[in-house]
Amino acid sequence: MTQPQPNAQNEPIDTEATAAALGRIPSGLFVVTWRAPENDADATDRGMLASWVMQGGFVPPLITIAVGASRDLLAAIDQCSPFVINVLGESQRSLVSRFGRPAGPGENPFEGLRIERTGTGIAVIADASAWLECQAVTQAGGGGGQTGDHVIILARVVAAGTGPEEPPLVHVRKNGLRY
Repeated sequence: MTQPQPNAQNEPIDTEATAAALGRIPSGLFVVTWRAPENDADATDRGMLASWVMQGGFVPPLITIAVGASRDLLAAIDQCSPFVINVLGESQRSLVSRFGRPAGPGENPFEGLRIERTGTGIAVIADASAWLECQAVTQAGGGGGQTGDHVIILARVVAAGTGPEEPPLVHVRKNGLRY
């Protein structure tokens, strides 16, 4: 197998093949929830769709998540706020569009959705297949260029629960170089 050589912008020469190959990597679909930082005048429940989540260790239990460098979740993480990974089941496909883009002014993506709360007050989607409350341990990337457009968070699982048992919602992108 030949290795593509980087060009001056450090992009693989064959971006079409790279996009197709990356697009074939399956991932789950998750809703990440958190509370806005305490100094935010609009301290409400927040949520976003995530697909780049995976287990990162056994002892202690760790997860990794890639978060776009401009997402509000990073401000909460920087203030040491916990967050929850809600594992979606196949029956929850409708939540993808609800959390797939940042909520606009006055929009509440949680409206009409049954939620419960963790011990620290973070929203958990009541019918999620499972949930993991996490506390960030470290992060890397997100500076653009060589370090990429997403920040990789390594987080310790501090609480967890399960919901209805069903297959997880799995996603495969057509193009691995964009959403």
